[in-house]
Amino acid sequence: MAKEPNKQTRNKRGFYVKMRFIHRRQAEKAFCYRYSKWILWFSLTFYFLSYYLITHHKSPNSLSITTVSLSKSILASRALFESPNKKIPSSVLAGQLNDTRVYVYDLPSRYNADWLSNERCSKHLFASEVAIHKALMNSDVRTMDPLEADFFFVPVYVSCNFSTVNGFPAIGHARGLISSAVELISSEYPFWNRSRGSDHVFVASHDFGSCFHTMEDVAIADGVPEILRKSIVLQTFGVKYQHPCQEVENVVIPPYVSPERVRSTLAKSPANGRRDIFAFFRGKMEVHPKNVSGRFYSKRVRTVIGEKYGGDPRFYLKRQRFPGYQSEIVRSVFCLCPLGWAPWSPRLVESVVLGCVPVIIADGIRLPFPSAVRWPEISLTVAESDVGKLGSILEHVAATNLSAIQRNLMDPVVSQALLFNDRVQDGDATWQVLRALSGELHRSRRRSGVSSE
Repeated sequence: MAKEPNKQTRNKRGFYVKMRFIHRRQAEKAFCYRYSKWILWFSLTFYFLSYYLITHHKSPNSLSITTVSLSKSILASRALFESPNKKIPSSVLAGQLNDTRVYVYDLPSRYNADWLSNERCSKHLFASEVAIHKALMNSDVRTMDPLEADFFFVPVYVSCNFSTVNGFPAIGHARGLISSAVELISSEYPFWNRSRGSDHVFVASHDFGSCFHTMEDVAIADGVPEILRKSIVLQTFGVKYQHPCQEVENVVIPPYVSPERVRSTLAKSPANGRRDIFAFFRGKMEVHPKNVSGRFYSKRVRTVIGEKYGGDPRFYLKRQRFPGYQSEIVRSVFCLCPLGWAPWSPRLVESVVLGCVPVIIADGIRLPFPSAVRWPEISLTVAESDVGKLGSILEHVAATNLSAIQRNLMDPVVSQALLFNDRVQDGDATWQVLRALSGELHRSRRRSGVSSE
């Protein structure tokens, strides 16, 4: 019979077994710890490497891909707030604009500064004449030496003479004021006579541009003043068909919308970007559009909209003025932009920069800066004759390609191109004007080889 081990021997053996087990578990823990550290190190390395590659090698389309799931209001707000209103270095700006140089005439204050005594002059929809002048004065494109200038900017404000009767700009003085300015610069400087004004730039930012009248039939009858026919006119009016009011070298520019007001509206917009208004319009909708002059306002388009959709719950239509109307635009999916007396409207700009799809109802309209703003991709165009079908047209778009249009609309480059800033910013509205002058018109003295003698 085997001898049974005593208690002390059993305890000693159990102790060694226990110690071996503990040692094995500690070894396993140490291995797991080292393995975990290695995994963690590898993961962090991979994360930072991936982050570097993504942020330093973005594809041109990466912005539109990443913005799909984000709030539209937040995106629009961020795009505008993060665009610094700062001066572009002269070397950069000159290189982008083919070394273009602009001389700005220092005219007596009666042609420009005196009009600024009325605060509205620099803020209303025609104020691009003021904004462009101010931006050029602060720009490195400006030259103080007229002998090296490609273009000569003539700062005459013609849209700041507000009627005491209705408060609208009265531009009956425009032709006389411009003629007076031309007479002054042609008598005191040699540059107008040298080029016959072909390298001189003016702004005509009201209804029918360089025809200088608010009624189309009168504007057509008057035509472009003879004194401007060889010059370059920056005007809000533009159509794709032949029209007497664009029988001058011209660049179509956007109407003025205050960038500060846009930023304020976006800052107050709903954080979730919810758009609870399907189709929005606030403005003049005459029940009987034929006024005392015998003309039909908006070619009856706005009247038809009011009659057809005034009781439709999908349409938010208001005739009364409301100072805070931009807060309604930022809540809307579609913003109606019908013609008024002229085909263009500040609603075009306000809709785009506030993320609402503009619905353009103005046959043959020519829109500003098409090389920078891809209008067919960010807007809808409805024929004036189809305005009665507006409801079904918008419903169809909402059910098909609305998301794609909204995604294109959120590109910050688009908003930048339609806003005027105090200083020229890369890609903003004044920059687009300079780009058009430098790259498309080829009208300058220096490039045409006109002698300065």
